[in-house]
Amino acid sequence: MILSGKEIEKRLNKTIFIEPYNQAQLNPNSYNLKLHNRLLVYDNYELDMKTENKANELIIPDDGLLLETNKLYLGRTLEYTRTEGLVPMLEGRSSVGRLGMFIHVTAGFGDVGFAGFWTLEIFCVQPIRIYPGVEICQIYYHDLNGEYVNYKSGKYQNNEGIQPSMLYKDFLK
Repeated sequence: MILSGKEIEKRLNKTIFIEPYNQAQLNPNSYNLKLHNRLLVYDNYELDMKTENKANELIIPDDGLLLETNKLYLGRTLEYTRTEGLVPMLEGRSSVGRLGMFIHVTAGFGDVGFAGFWTLEIFCVQPIRIYPGVEICQIYYHDLNGEYVNYKSGKYQNNEGIQPSMLYKDFLK
């Protein structure tokens, strides 16, 4: 079951934590999250799952940044979120999708207990100018049934910034 906007607000600072929180970003069954002003772009065109892929940081100026097609940009939400006993999910806003911009290639599913900033996997089908602070995606919450263990992975939990892929660490096990 998906929580309503009113239920999200009732659970704020109890089982749902969003910092900073702005009531104007609350929807009937989700909460809009904003785009931070930083992006990462991988240095190499060819990426390797078994190695750490280096990336460069871009700053989105107030007058916007034009994104290219066929290029992956990693961004992050301005808001830090933490969830207890619920499954957080992330989706792009329909207004953003209607401009041909994807905000997550595959990683819209959060784990129970996730705490941190959401890394966005941004891809566009045609060039698009983006701006810092735009409400780019929405978080919503599912109830969780049964016993569970909170997400504790060291790869992405309690992150401070944009998280490039750390899949290479799985090969080190």
